[in-house]
Amino acid sequence: MEYRYLGKTGVRVSSLCFGTMSFGAEADEETSGAMYRRCREVGINFFDCANVYAGGRSEEILGKLVAGERDELILTSKAYFPMGPDQNARGASRRHLMLAVDASLRRLATDRIDLYFIHRFDETAAIEETLRALDDLVRQGKILYPAASNWAAWQISKALGLAAWHGWARFECIQPMYNLVKRQAEVEILALAQSEQVGVITYSPLGGGLLSGKYGMAQRPQQGRLQESKMYATRYADPVNYEVADRLSAYAVAHDVHPAALAVAWVMAHPAVTAPIVGARSLTQLDGSLGALNIHMTPELRSEISALSPAPAPATDRNEELQAIHYQGVLGKEP
Repeated sequence: MEYRYLGKTGVRVSSLCFGTMSFGAEADEETSGAMYRRCREVGINFFDCANVYAGGRSEEILGKLVAGERDELILTSKAYFPMGPDQNARGASRRHLMLAVDASLRRLATDRIDLYFIHRFDETAAIEETLRALDDLVRQGKILYPAASNWAAWQISKALGLAAWHGWARFECIQPMYNLVKRQAEVEILALAQSEQVGVITYSPLGGGLLSGKYGMAQRPQQGRLQESKMYATRYADPVNYEVADRLSAYAVAHDVHPAALAVAWVMAHPAVTAPIVGARSLTQLDGSLGALNIHMTPELRSEISALSPAPAPATDRNEELQAIHYQGVLGKEP
């Protein structure tokens, strides 16, 4: 297992993070325990969770599993989405965050959460209120590092600027979606993270199972997240995504490697990515993703895999800027 520094915190984390969203949902407590132990066997010390996963059950199961080795692990949790019928049991207000952190600490049976994510940007709460609340939680020792999930680059940048101005604890990690068919993070989010030395743990490296080798233009399993979740079905509905899945599967077969391992290794090799988050419902699924640890992802190999899917336009939307060398070398002038 390779261990990487999380941004500039000085904390070292495994190059794979295990996501526990299935704990208490698709995976019962016994299966969850088996997957946790498999992760520990291969050296994973980084586990991602959220208060909303399985209505809090994921945190409870993870809390039991980490007992006895809590100080060897890096744990995350998140808050934003509704945790009950009360109108204020949601969002990123100071009120909700203070209550949500204490509830997560109880479920995880721990005295602190290493990385605490705002699960989604809250348009209704002043960003200063959210950031000050997070800083207070750091000062209280309940969380060690604030973090953001599903935030746009401009939102992250604004938060970093405000934290620096006020002397508050800043976001030390972000969590965007990133996989071979969802590459928008490449445009600005990953570049921002590299520039500001912010850690990055990406979710859905397999695109909800799309890149696992089970899907293609003429291939649809009867069970799976893309069948069972309207959100995932909508997210990956574009036919081009299934064309990419076919191309990845063919490439994997030609190179005698599991498509899931190849997809995860591709994400893991991006220079801005600290660790992809891999999730699973079973040990079999987990082992497919863990195969990424055995792939030597050279720049040439990553380039070949990248070519299997459309690259997003650059931030300025001037594709011709990608041809700067052509302009300067062939036309003899600046672009």
